Amino acid sequence: MPASPALRGRYAVGAMFFANGFLTGAWAPQIPIFLTRLQISEFTLGLLILVFGIGALTAMPWCGFLLHRYGSRTVLRGFAAACAFALLVVALAGNVWVAAVAMFLFGALIGGMDVAMNAGAVSVEQKLGRAVMSSSHGFWSLGGFAGSASGGFAIAQYGYLNHAFLVTAVTATIVAVAAIYLLVDEPHAEARAEPYRLPRKLAVYLTGVIALFSMIPEGAVLDWAALYLQQELGSDISRSGLAFAAFSAAMATMRFLGDGVRNRFGAVTTLRFSALIAATGMAVAGFAPNDWVAVAAFAMSGLGVANMVPIAFSAAGNHPGTLPGAGLSTVTLMGYSGILVAPSAIGFIGERTGFAPVYVGLALMLVIVSLMAPIARPADFKAAGPAQ
Repeated sequence: MPASPALRGRYAVGAMFFANGFLTGAWAPQIPIFLTRLQISEFTLGLLILVFGIGALTAMPWCGFLLHRYGSRTVLRGFAAACAFALLVVALAGNVWVAAVAMFLFGALIGGMDVAMNAGAVSVEQKLGRAVMSSSHGFWSLGGFAGSASGGFAIAQYGYLNHAFLVTAVTATIVAVAAIYLLVDEPHAEARAEPYRLPRKLAVYLTGVIALFSMIPEGAVLDWAALYLQQELGSDISRSGLAFAAFSAAMATMRFLGDGVRNRFGAVTTLRFSALIAATGMAVAGFAPNDWVAVAAFAMSGLGVANMVPIAFSAAGNHPGTLPGAGLSTVTLMGYSGILVAPSAIGFIGERTGFAPVYVGLALMLVIVSLMAPIARPADFKAAGPAQ
């Protein structure tokens, strides 16, 4: 029996998440060469990475307007097609000023595609009447792993520029095939005629706070956990890297299982207990007597964090009385701003207090998310129509 359009759309969106993650992951092994090739300092590199983040945050609200006018399929096709070439443009940049423009465009295309593919996942959820957002983010994690794991080998064997061409070819192929099967969700003429505006409901912005508080711990583990293990728990280099590895592996695994959990227990209950599990892991990591306990605690926290952002995004796209594109772009912007702003603030605090109190403080932040779980109730929905 052939798969329904909604089911094909579900896997097409998953492929788009994979492509976005693959492109982002492939950028990581390019960074050291980017620094030496342009003969820039680590400080300048940090500024260029900041420009990438500014590009992403700039594009996200603008993408909300495009979603309102044209629907997720058209917008996702456009951003994905352009995004496939973004890493190549960065690799071709010959000086720091061109690189700055290229990094801004790279960030803007990644950020716009991110909002559009999350909107596509919301449309699939509405059509199928079940959660698919967590596993969609799982495909992103899988793509990120594939891009970063293969990148170093490809650069060593073929050079950084040939690696960029190869990444472009792979990404463009995935995007081209997936674009064919994306779910049709173009808005009706009446919806296009309605003026686009930012959400007026406080609940949408509180959902953004949930996304923000859910993403800050991820950035804290990514940027500072290895240093915490080395400086405060006496870990060597080989073990300190296991902190984020354990966190991300647990998070990716749980994201592929998370849709089933959410379908069975509902978004509110899943978010509440996920936040408590993540908080427990962060607290244990902060009080850990040795590095192995901390690694296990970070893995536990990854299990909890896995479903929190997907649930927030699903709720953002389903808030009654709010334009889906406006709600989703607002919550995405608020969530990802934590990844951009929080790491530097955490480093500033950790330098003065140590990182153990930071992770305990993040546990309290996650408890707040657990208390805010009822705000995510719009993520529980009924099918919009038969999955044909």
